[in-house]
Amino acid sequence: MSILSSKNILLGVSAGIAAYKTAHLVRAFIKAGANVQVVMTPASKDFVTPLTLSTLSKNPVHSTFIDKEDDNAVWNNHVDLGLWADYMVVAPATANTMSKMANGICDNLLLATYLSAKCKVYFAPAMDLDMYKHPSTLGSFKSLKSFGNVMIPATSGELASGLVGEGRMAEPEDIISFIEQDIIDGLPLKNKTVLITAGPTHEAIDPVRFIGNHSSGKMGFEIAKASANLGAKVILITGPTHQKVSHSLITVIPVVSAQEMYEAAHLYFEKADIAILSAAVADYRAKNVATQKIKKKDTTLTLELEKTKDILASLGQIKTNQFLVGFALETNNELEHAKLKLKKKNLDLIVLNSLNDKGAGFALDTNKVTLIDKDENAIVYELKSKTEVAKDLLNTIINTIDA
Repeated sequence: MSILSSKNILLGVSAGIAAYKTAHLVRAFIKAGANVQVVMTPASKDFVTPLTLSTLSKNPVHSTFIDKEDDNAVWNNHVDLGLWADYMVVAPATANTMSKMANGICDNLLLATYLSAKCKVYFAPAMDLDMYKHPSTLGSFKSLKSFGNVMIPATSGELASGLVGEGRMAEPEDIISFIEQDIIDGLPLKNKTVLITAGPTHEAIDPVRFIGNHSSGKMGFEIAKASANLGAKVILITGPTHQKVSHSLITVIPVVSAQEMYEAAHLYFEKADIAILSAAVADYRAKNVATQKIKKKDTTLTLELEKTKDILASLGQIKTNQFLVGFALETNNELEHAKLKLKKKNLDLIVLNSLNDKGAGFALDTNKVTLIDKDENAIVYELKSKTEVAKDLLNTIINTIDA
């Protein structure tokens, strides 16, 4: 999954021969998981049809302030378009359109939308060699960058005029890569490695039976996605679960038993900046695992259990600069038990949730948590989706580290 997944991309198309590439660019944004709307200058429709871009983006394409359909005037609200976008991309950005953007000239829907946008704006210049190097064009580059807009540099190559040189619009895949990297570079967890454990463990009794619990892994997977969306490289160690994730910054390490999770956590912990252990690890395992399926003979079955290794406590003993976070799922004396676990296991933060809270616990899409730091300061949150809980947790970690 790309960092652009679920983001709203507003693509502005101006009238240059490179507009033919926008069909591929829209497809690339869609493939990255983004939502795309397209605004065209009227003249750009001579180079690529609105029908093509509408079909690919799965949204209507606008080029004028008013669309006339069945004699009813439909107003295209440039303010709404600008506010909808998480990112605006003007590609191709011609000398004419860039000059107008730089000087506040507003004579078409694209320019009105640009002036209304509150989001980050990228522009990909495309023009002939002499136009690209002209002082007025260089002045437009300077002005647009001073506004906080980000230029996606043109490349060198054969141009429409037949000349060879700088001015060729970047290829669609390079535009996507440039934007992805630029977004990541500005994220708070860029260059950080986050180690996360998730899901249950299964402790074998015999070849077909195991000791387990009801953990679905949803909370850990949401934390992994939220961490990656903040720019972190994520190592996700997960027990058996039906949860899936696909993200370029997430590496999934599947394990089954508590011992396997222990070994994987210790393998990756040294290089982690942040470790969040949300897995529901079995406290006990069978002391002797049968090599053959245990047959039903008597009315009762006695199993001898032994403790598993405490992953969280063992990491707390060896941590150096890592920010270590644990989870406490309690059913009574919740706050007291969570604070005891925080100190005993040398944690920097603990996430407390209670099975007594409606909507919290295993296999649900919601959770209600209290975050307790090493000074025992507690932040109590209302019931939220696990997606929002993950964001709250990471914001707290980031604010604590940066303090």
